[in-house]
Amino acid sequence: AEHQHARYNPLRDDWVLVSAHRVKRPWQGQLEKPPPEDVPRWDPNNPLCPGATRANGEVNPQYEGTFVFPNDFPALQPDAPEPDDSDHPLFRAAPARGVCKVMCFHPWSDLTLPLMSLTEIRAVIDAWAELATELGASYPWVQIFENKGAMMGCSNPHPHCQVWASSFLPNEARLEDQTQRQHLSQHGVPMLLEYAEQEAHRKERLVVENTDWLVVVPYWATWPYQTLLLPRRHVCRLQDLSDSERDSLASIMQRLLIKYDNLFEVSFPYSMGWHGEWRGSTVLSFASPPLPAAHAVPVPVAGAPTGPYLEEDCKHWQLHAHYYPPLLRSATVRKFMVGYEMLAQAQRDLTPEQAAERLRSLPEVHYKQRDK
Repeated sequence: AEHQHARYNPLRDDWVLVSAHRVKRPWQGQLEKPPPEDVPRWDPNNPLCPGATRANGEVNPQYEGTFVFPNDFPALQPDAPEPDDSDHPLFRAAPARGVCKVMCFHPWSDLTLPLMSLTEIRAVIDAWAELATELGASYPWVQIFENKGAMMGCSNPHPHCQVWASSFLPNEARLEDQTQRQHLSQHGVPMLLEYAEQEAHRKERLVVENTDWLVVVPYWATWPYQTLLLPRRHVCRLQDLSDSERDSLASIMQRLLIKYDNLFEVSFPYSMGWHGEWRGSTVLSFASPPLPAAHAVPVPVAGAPTGPYLEEDCKHWQLHAHYYPPLLRSATVRKFMVGYEMLAQAQRDLTPEQAAERLRSLPEVHYKQRDK
């Protein structure tokens, strides 16, 4: 806890430098503005609100639960043209096709996930699973992610997430696929299933747990209060969860996010996302071996294997969610990934055990609801 050391991240096959003594240094750097507390419940000018008009002229329905619609400014489109053939292996391009969707969690703009009811959070989980099933039928990778707070690049305070489905395997997914596949081959057990069992036993990085799930600050955490949400049984995809597991997932998400908000008594910013089994080992990623000059990059296969083959390919994967919050010392002091982090390797200013203990000790009643 007092001396610098490096920790290995088996999920990414890299290292993080832990320098816990640095958190004691005085801070004279940038201070962030806390998120606004006066977000209106409904704003006709907010394009995510029920009945509002979006940038493309479409009018949202008067939705009362979750609401999914195509992203008006998608990063991926299904009909993108083929890039030109490469004449040299150092100048390569590959096809990138897909679809991007936006999902509103709730019709109220001032109600974030930790303030929603368990029934409302469960509806979000069900909608995630439906989208994963729908888009996973055509695309090998479906990335569900939420950027919460302006500090994490969110341009709209209305509670929502995004879902991008791609014809290729993205870098982070490809790396996790390789490390988990290797671990199963060498040790005979899925990496994150074994890791969850170890953390449940050790408890020093445990934040919250229930019958089906646990949340830990991972041993290799990079962000100050980074957490990893893990199921206790071997499960590959969101849509594979049982009804009871979805209910307990809603509960543990609520408990974690209340603790996050209570840490600095602010609507806690983060980026989070689900990682689950990808559909089809025949799909090419951008990391294929260098091609001879004057050869084009093959087109990734959008269709995915199904049935027994898909189940076989799933064995090394374990469903999990990453939470990456940037706040370090207070609601106004964030962790910057610059300098050494960009040019050498990740570095953190407090140990994962210290972060877990602080989160674990926080109450599970939201600070805005204590008086109630």
